[in-house]
Amino acid sequence: MSIEQAKASQSSEGAIIAGLTREVRKISRDKIADIDLINREATYLAINALIEAARAGEAGRGFAVVANQVKNVSGRIGQLTGELGKELASISERMVTELERQQGQRLTDLALNMIDVVDRNLYERSCDVRWWATDAAVVDCMTARSASAAAHAAKRLSVILDSYTVYLDIWVLDTEGCVVANGRPSLFPVADKVNAAQHGWFTAALATRSGDEYATSNVDIAAELNGAQVATYATAIRQDGASNGKVVGVLAVFFDWAKQASTVVNGVRLTRGERDRTRCMIVDASGRVIASSATAERDGTRFDLPPNTVDIGTYRTAKGSLVGYALTPGYETYRGMGWFGIIEQQPDQTP
Repeated sequence: MSIEQAKASQSSEGAIIAGLTREVRKISRDKIADIDLINREATYLAINALIEAARAGEAGRGFAVVANQVKNVSGRIGQLTGELGKELASISERMVTELERQQGQRLTDLALNMIDVVDRNLYERSCDVRWWATDAAVVDCMTARSASAAAHAAKRLSVILDSYTVYLDIWVLDTEGCVVANGRPSLFPVADKVNAAQHGWFTAALATRSGDEYATSNVDIAAELNGAQVATYATAIRQDGASNGKVVGVLAVFFDWAKQASTVVNGVRLTRGERDRTRCMIVDASGRVIASSATAERDGTRFDLPPNTVDIGTYRTAKGSLVGYALTPGYETYRGMGWFGIIEQQPDQTP
């Protein structure tokens, strides 16, 4: 059994325990109420017996002693049932609180694992773009500046895209922002037609100080790629592919964010009973939901964490949902972009 399966199993067991706890609390509350009712009836009978014994005078004195004792016993039973009810309520409350703490911790762990998977994936993207910017075909495309060099680069990028299916396209751009070659010209005819100088990732890539650096941008819609949702990574192409070479262009890779992120948020290990009442999300630094397991959500949806939120934790919303969240920790040289993994779970309404 994997760690994820074990955690899912623990969650299922926790849900069973929580259900049993609620059932025990209900049964104990109902039974104590029944005992209390019977005890009150016994008390009333004892009081009536004392009244009748008093009317009987000397003949009822012995009966009065018994009735008085019954009244005393009823009083003690009432006191004990009251104490028992308080103790059971306290124990039940502590059990529920502990189960909620454990479930909150589990949601936090799942949120951290979710954002960690994203970080590792995007770290690989940062490695890819820096590596491919040194490819001879890419470098020659920007130094030779011929139609044949551009065609060769496009063919080389096409081969890369056939193997790295997580990308929509790869562009080679000159220092003015014009696309010189791309890997999928038949699908995205951008070469010699599109200028990307207005994009932040382009200017940031030109400003990199060495081949070890790269630029990235927040997840956004790429109109040039048929409106696809992408995460863009870019770096400078340098003379001779040297880390400290002169900047001769820019290489940009477009990660197919919607498809890959959907796999991550829908792949969180939840039990069957949890899935319909749980929403798994990736939220950017501004609070914008950029991936969600709730398919009805659209671009522009927000999820704002409470003020003064720490890097990782859990809380309950005003509507009763339990939320576990974790800030991106980054991975290796990928520092992350301030994104959060967030899991929101509605209360279990199972009776």
